[in-house]
Amino acid sequence: MRPILTLRHYTRDLIVHSHDHAQLVFALSGALDFEVGGQGSQVVQQSFVVVPAGAHHACGSPQGSRCLVLDVPSDQWLAQSLGEHADASRRLLDTPGRLPLDPGQSQLVSWLASSPVDDPLIAQQGAVLLLASLNSAAPSQVAGKQLPYAALNAHIDQHAAYPLQVADLARLAGLSTARLHARFVSECGQTPMDYIRSRRLHIAVRLLRESALPIGEIASHVGYGSQSAFAAAVLREFGASPGKLRRAVDEH
Repeated sequence: MRPILTLRHYTRDLIVHSHDHAQLVFALSGALDFEVGGQGSQVVQQSFVVVPAGAHHACGSPQGSRCLVLDVPSDQWLAQSLGEHADASRRLLDTPGRLPLDPGQSQLVSWLASSPVDDPLIAQQGAVLLLASLNSAAPSQVAGKQLPYAALNAHIDQHAAYPLQVADLARLAGLSTARLHARFVSECGQTPMDYIRSRRLHIAVRLLRESALPIGEIASHVGYGSQSAFAAAVLREFGASPGKLRRAVDEH
């Protein structure tokens, strides 16, 4: 049986896959670049990312990141272990994206990370306690408080080949550029321009994986005027060159 809680170290090596179970990834140290459900974000301390069952996702950490990972065994496990909390957990686990942790939740994550999570009893009880604590906060965090990422992502995707201004995103969000900057740092742990750059590069990786377009043309598709600048940006973001990322797909 797969462990419920594990401590994992992420490196610059890009992980691109999906699995048939839901997963929560809690940052303990460092910054983990993550894309799930078409949303790119950076998971840092006091935040976590939700990966729904079957969701295609990619992650990597150029500077290294240590995380606590909760792999949900099954829907039946949720029902048996969480009882009346199970429906709230299902709603949380069905929504991809990054969410903040409050101080109490962060303390619980840190405590579990310092515990022997390879002990099945501690892992079982710790996972149940952690999920139950997240349920109490999830509705207010998921509903209404976050930036309109779907609209922002659609705008970035539509205009990825052209110069993008933070003011355009601020207008879509109904905020000033200063307020948008503060909200992005608070919710994503990165600036709006970092978010734009990361999303463009994730679009590029998808094109490398799923199309036969020349690398130079892909660079142009995501707003880079030169292939060398594009290659350098991909290397910084994912720890591998565009050619290596494409070959990795071909080898599979």
